Amino acid sequence: MTASVNRRFLLVSRPEGSPRESDFRLEDSPVPTPGPGEILIRNHYASLDPAIRGWLDDAPSYLPPIAIGDPVRASTIGTVEASGVDRFKPGDWVMGLNAIEAYSLVTPNDFMHPIDVSAAPSVTSYLSAMGAVGLTAWFGVSDAMQPHPGQTVLVSGAAGAVGSMVGQLAKLRGARVVGIAGGATKCARLTDRYGFDAAIDYRGKDEAALAEAIATACPDGIDHVFENVGGVCLDAALRHINQDAQILLCGLISEYNGDPHGARNIWQLIVKTATMRGFLIARYADRFPEGSQAIAALIGEGKLVFDEHIEQGIDNAYPAFMRLFDGTNDGKMILKLV
Repeated sequence: MTASVNRRFLLVSRPEGSPRESDFRLEDSPVPTPGPGEILIRNHYASLDPAIRGWLDDAPSYLPPIAIGDPVRASTIGTVEASGVDRFKPGDWVMGLNAIEAYSLVTPNDFMHPIDVSAAPSVTSYLSAMGAVGLTAWFGVSDAMQPHPGQTVLVSGAAGAVGSMVGQLAKLRGARVVGIAGGATKCARLTDRYGFDAAIDYRGKDEAALAEAIATACPDGIDHVFENVGGVCLDAALRHINQDAQILLCGLISEYNGDPHGARNIWQLIVKTATMRGFLIARYADRFPEGSQAIAALIGEGKLVFDEHIEQGIDNAYPAFMRLFDGTNDGKMILKLV
């Protein structure tokens, strides 16, 4: 039975630097009724991702900024509660780019598609290994980077949801994989659980010290950089790229809440005739089912592992979101709404 109240996590002011709890508000509103061509989704889980931080700013991006007073945009999985669209029936499981709210009223779009919960280890897999996180890693490695056996791949933010899968997928292609993470525990997880060849702890290191650690871990230089952090991590990596290296920019989380550091060693791209380019998973939207099936097969074969960090309840949306920036999440950050 549909509830009468729709609890929503709203943006009420643009963050200046690190988001504060006062930038958001929880609000109860009536549950909407779908009209022709609309679907009412009861959201069970919401994905908390660093990309959300960019959507909070009134700045040009690949998606429009979240409007003040609107619920915070997020990928969700849930069930169809009521439908004005023939191909979606009540009870169907669906995934889409909706919002952190109990119920979302949507019109079918490119980001929304039905999901087969029986084909996944758990329903939340569609927000982690088989969702945008896993698909980012899959297409980033298989299509964008295409590392060859014997090449060296450096992954920053390697203990995160995307980075940990990038490393595993690159290893499956025969590459030597080195990860950068924060703290001894996360570095140990990279080698012991995810199979990285080496791990570098960035904590307490300036650019020179980090560059030295990279030189030790990558004695033959770097052929591919999968960049999730930016700032000092990227600059240190650029010191050790090989001829014709490729740097893939997936995220710059170190710069989201403060003044941008910028890439100060970008001249190395000229010296090494290297390539640096941006990477967005949205470009592969029409191939999501293909990627999800491939990832599910690897999980089934025991060739890919992943971790999820699930927080309970929409009332915990703010502290759960901020875990992404203080590094206290252990796996893909997911908020359980139901």
